Amino acid sequence: MTQLLRKPNGTSGKVHDITPESAGWGYVGFGLYRLQPGESAAEITGDREVILVLVEGKAHIRAAGQDWGILGDRMDVFEKTPPHCLYVPNGSDWHATATTACTLAVCTAPGKSGHKAAQIGPAGITLTQRGIGANTRFINNIAMEALDVADSLLVTEVFTPQGNWSSYPSHRHDEDDFPRMTYLEETYYMRLNPAQGYGIQRVYTEDGSLDETMAVKNHDVTLVPKGHHPCGTPYGYEMYYLNVMAGPRRNWRFQNDPDHDWIFQRDNPAV
Repeated sequence: MTQLLRKPNGTSGKVHDITPESAGWGYVGFGLYRLQPGESAAEITGDREVILVLVEGKAHIRAAGQDWGILGDRMDVFEKTPPHCLYVPNGSDWHATATTACTLAVCTAPGKSGHKAAQIGPAGITLTQRGIGANTRFINNIAMEALDVADSLLVTEVFTPQGNWSSYPSHRHDEDDFPRMTYLEETYYMRLNPAQGYGIQRVYTEDGSLDETMAVKNHDVTLVPKGHHPCGTPYGYEMYYLNVMAGPRRNWRFQNDPDHDWIFQRDNPAV
């Protein structure tokens, strides 16, 4: 199995624990807890900032010396309603106790003590269409560049209808050359509807030194250390993914694959 595809470790408790060390890179971390009512999870942030995403279900959360009460509203991720999220700075900690069955994502990156703990969403997060035709998908921007809510983290949700493609036309963000491009590592946490479905993700470089195509299933995580990274879902199955990105600077600048940039130019004639 490719090292870019990470399968969940069981169906309960902490089923993903991806660190910069285990991923072989320098910035992004991703954890996932699947909790039943009454079960808890807790972590110390250390030198890393955290965005907690209530993917599904509800939890009582205490973090950074504050009681944030019960967060979460979306009981099924494919409701597509805006998520409840919480930013927790470095040098702090958090504790979550599930009050319903709960899927809690833990997105991490280097912290710089530049932001205080704060709730993110659901207010201010609006499901937005991107792309046209079979490239149509729908975005919940949780903590992208336009929102000054984190030191390093960029986090977003994407819903891809059956038979459609996302992260397409193929693009990369693997050079620290702002403003032309930014170096951003990236993880994808995948969900399928119905749950027995699958999707496809390819990660490749233009010179062919990296070229991996993966069949992704419910609760899988894929790693994008470099290169282009389109994904698609077959007819009959809707795909969700939670993206986490981070790098030397908190900007998202990318370049399309020259072979496929004509699609972007055709669909965006005014750009």
